[in-house]
Amino acid sequence: MPEVIFPGPEGRLEGRFNPGPRPRAPVAMILHPHPQGGGTMNNRIVQQLYQTFVRRGFATLRFNFRGVGKSQGVFDNGVGELSDAASALDWVQSIHPEAQTTWIAGFSFGAWIGMQLLMRRPEIKGFISIAPPANMYDFTFLAPCPSSGIIIQGDGDEVVTPSAVQKLVDKLRTQKHITIHHDTIPKANHFFEHEMPDLMKSVDNYLDMRLAGDR
Repeated sequence: MPEVIFPGPEGRLEGRFNPGPRPRAPVAMILHPHPQGGGTMNNRIVQQLYQTFVRRGFATLRFNFRGVGKSQGVFDNGVGELSDAASALDWVQSIHPEAQTTWIAGFSFGAWIGMQLLMRRPEIKGFISIAPPANMYDFTFLAPCPSSGIIIQGDGDEVVTPSAVQKLVDKLRTQKHITIHHDTIPKANHFFEHEMPDLMKSVDNYLDMRLAGDR
């Protein structure tokens, strides 16, 4: 899993990149949780998401937002981090310009950034949002949400309230032409500390279903 450094809006960004096995390989990008809460690309959930996409033959990138690890810049409350994500996707697409499809996955703060990127990049055809912080950030920009995806939440989450996520899901489900899946993992806290296998089973089941037609 080679370490990569690529240009971002505020200087270089540090990542880990697994190139696709073929030129038209699909692309996936994984976004980490809040930098000021200790979030990095080495977060356990981010690494598991990365590995599951790599196993499926995706050209897969995880990277550190500005000011984290070797990435230059300082935390910018989400505005700059969205620009970082756009630059990171540009970089992957420069390596795989013929990618057949693009997916975005994010955990917590990363899910919020990922869903904003979704609105700007029509090539993103699927998303995985784990514990999107619907009680802390405004998600009304998803009007309409352009892609189908899955939102996964722990029902014992002490940071992101399950009721706020349920409201977001209900709102998205009123929109036409997309399908929003929603899995709740019993007893799981915000970090899915003891429920990691259940979380990844949910992710893999969803990807199995969505990618079945792409093979």
